[in-house]
Amino acid sequence: MREKKIGGLLKVFILSITISLLAATIATVVAAEQQVQIPIPGMVTMVDLGAKKCIPCKMMAPIMEELEKEYKDRAAIVFIDVWENPGAGKKYGIGLIPTQIFYDTKGNEVLRHEGFFDKASIIAELTKLGVK
Repeated sequence: MREKKIGGLLKVFILSITISLLAATIATVVAAEQQVQIPIPGMVTMVDLGAKKCIPCKMMAPIMEELEKEYKDRAAIVFIDVWENPGAGKKYGIGLIPTQIFYDTKGNEVLRHEGFFDKASIIAELTKLGVK
């Protein structure tokens, strides 16, 4: 009888730990998504939604890093990992990764591209949006 009681208490303990960890994870994801408002107000914004472990996304990672440095203070270049932040996929209506979304300075979506996007093509889109 005592073993059943201990087993039941152990199950309750494990369940409560699991719920606590899940709640902490959800809170972290929500906090991370709320820290950056996208699109960035008053700035041309390019968002790349992908995952650090998908092959085309890995190919885009160095391009995104270069663009972020090259366009600092002129355009917002943002990467969101939809595997780490699953709510972002729904929020932005993502069906395929990587997906790039371009916003003008007023926050209007002006272009959506799915798949690998080379640096020259991204620069061309930023230029069309007035970024020098």
